This record gives sequence, C-alpha cells and structure tokens, in this order.
Amino acid sequence: MAKSQQTFNKNEKEKKRLKKREEKRKKKEAKKAEKIPGQGIQFVYVDHNGNLTDTPPDPSMKLKVDAESIVIGIPKREDIEEEEQDTVRKGSVSFFDSSKGFGFIVDSANQEKYFTHVSGLIDEIAENDKVSFELEKGLKGMNAVKVQKI
Repeated sequence: MAKSQQTFNKNEKEKKRLKKREEKRKKKEAKKAEKIPGQGIQFVYVDHNGNLTDTPPDPSMKLKVDAESIVIGIPKREDIEEEEQDTVRKGSVSFFDSSKGFGFIVDSANQEKYFTHVSGLIDEIAENDKVSFELEKGLKGMNAVKVQKI
C-alpha cells in the first residue's frame, strides 16, 4: 500500500492557516459591530501655529491675508546675483605671492579673508596694499575679483 501524501507537518500548517483566517474574519466582524454610524469621518483642524489638532481653532487668532500679497515661486537667480555683485568692497592685501600668482585679501568691513588669483587682478598688487574688489563664488568659496589699488 502506498503511503499517504498528507504528513503531520502539512496538517499542522493547514490548521494554523485556517485558524489565522478565522481570527481575521472575527476581528473584521467585531470592528463592523463596534462602528457607530457617522463616526467614520473625523475632522482635522489647523491651528494658528500650523499644527494639526482635533479641536476647532480659536476665531480670535485668525489672520486676514491678502491673496495678491502671496508670491508663488522663487526669485530668479539673476535678481539675486545683481544685489550681491553691486557692492564694491575695500580691504588690504595680507599675502600675495607674485611667482605663484595668488594671494589673500582681508575685507576691512568684516575681517574675512578672500582668495585672489592673478587672473582677477586689474592692477599689480603687493602685501599691505589697500585695494577695492568684488566677490565672486568660486569652487572652494568666495574669491576676490576685479582687484584694484586705491
């Protein structure tokens, strides 16, 4: 006689699967029985700080906003660059190596050091010279360009 294809392990797995299915069906029925009509929809309000809450916000904290004053989008890059580049700064040369063609300028307003290259010079400069310059974004930070002696 041939052996049955149904083993003990298969029987146990089938029992577990049927038991899980039955538990899931019972949970679903219990949730249906608990559900009260009209309670399925809940409201969420936004308070004056922008946080979500379940209570309605206080009407006295409401702000009136003019729709035309809202700007959608970001300013164009050209507008930002014009504002930054219009300023001519003054400073002094703290270090300059003419053989290598680079140096550093200290801004007199905020004492920041800016790198300068010989390609960004208008006049020849040396250490301790008073200069005027403009800033330009470089690979490793801001660079001094259009450097002139004062």
